[in-house]
Amino acid sequence: MDEYEPRSRVEFETVASEKVNFGRNNFLEIARKRAKTDDGENEFISVSRGYYLPDGSERFKKSLTIPDDEEIRSFVADKIKNM
Repeated sequence: MDEYEPRSRVEFETVASEKVNFGRNNFLEIARKRAKTDDGENEFISVSRGYYLPDGSERFKKSLTIPDDEEIRSFVADKIKNM
């Protein structure tokens, strides 16, 4: 039986982000993020939906991550534009 080996801790860094508000209290954020572990780094695109609390702080509800791959980014952007 193999011994349990805990996973490396992941640190997330937001490289760049842009946000658009919609509805009464909602926003959509597109961000380039970097995940750092002891094993290395990985960049990805994050599309997140969130809302504002009464004090103005943000809460995120849902998120979708897209690999930082030109072919996949182009596919997603093209499909969104043509839906």
